[in-house]
Amino acid sequence: MRSVFFLLGLVLLAPATEALAHFGMVIPSTSVVEDKNQATVELTLSFSHPMDMVGMAMDKPKAFKAVVHGKTEELLGSLVPATVMGKEAWKAQYTLKKPGVYQFVLEPTPYFEPAEDSFILHLSKTYISAFGEEEGWDTPVGLTTEIVPLTRPFGNYAGNVFQGQVLVEGKPAPGATVEIEYYNQEKAYAAPKEIMVTQVVKADKNGVFTYAVPFPGWWGFAALTTAKEKLKHNGQPKPVELGAVLWAEFVAPQKK
Repeated sequence: MRSVFFLLGLVLLAPATEALAHFGMVIPSTSVVEDKNQATVELTLSFSHPMDMVGMAMDKPKAFKAVVHGKTEELLGSLVPATVMGKEAWKAQYTLKKPGVYQFVLEPTPYFEPAEDSFILHLSKTYISAFGEEEGWDTPVGLTTEIVPLTRPFGNYAGNVFQGQVLVEGKPAPGATVEIEYYNQEKAYAAPKEIMVTQVVKADKNGVFTYAVPFPGWWGFAALTTAKEKLKHNGQPKPVELGAVLWAEFVAPQKK
C-alpha cells in the first residue's frame, strides 16, 4: 500500500496558512453500519472548502481503496461521475461483506491552484465500523503522510475531544500544523468572523494534536506538508502541498 503513494518521495514539514484551507473529501453515507440488511453504503469523493461550501472540480482519482483487516481492495473502477457543490466529483457504492473497521483511502490527481502557484495533493481517508467491529481503527494504512486517530474515529458525540497523530514517512511529525473544517452540508452554521472558518491546532513533539468538536456532523482534519520534489505546470516546476486528511463523523445524542 505504501508504494502507491510514494511517488513524490520524502516530505518536509511546512507551515499552513488560511489560503491553504482546501480539503480532499471522502464522505460515506454513514460511519457506522449495524444492520446487515443495510450493508450498502455510498461514498462521495470531492475537493472543496467545506465550511464555505465552495467546491472545486476533481479529476478522476489516481487511486481509491478499501482497507480492512490488513487487506486492500481496489475500488477505482467503481467510481461514477457526480456533482458536489456544483463541481465535478465522484461517487461509489460499496457493500460491507463482513465485520470490520473499513478504511477508505483516496489519492487524487494533483490539482494546480493558481492562487498559490502550487499543486495540491491530499491523501484522504475515512472510516466505517461494520456490524459491531471496533478493532483496527488505530492501524496506519502506510501512506506517505497520514493522520492516525488516537480517538476512535466513529461512534462519537459532538462535543467530544478528538486526537490524532500526524505521520510523515511513518514517523511522528513534531509541531505539525493541522487545519480543521466542518462540512457545512446543510448550511446550518456561519462563522462569526472569516478567521473562524478554518480552525488551526499544532501537534506536540510526538505529532499528536487535540481538538474539541463543537457541533454534530462531518469534520475534516488536514495536516499539511510540502513535497521535496516538484511537479511541472506549463513547463515550470511548482511546489506540491501534501495533505494528510482524515474525516470523522460526530453525532448529537437522541432525546427520549
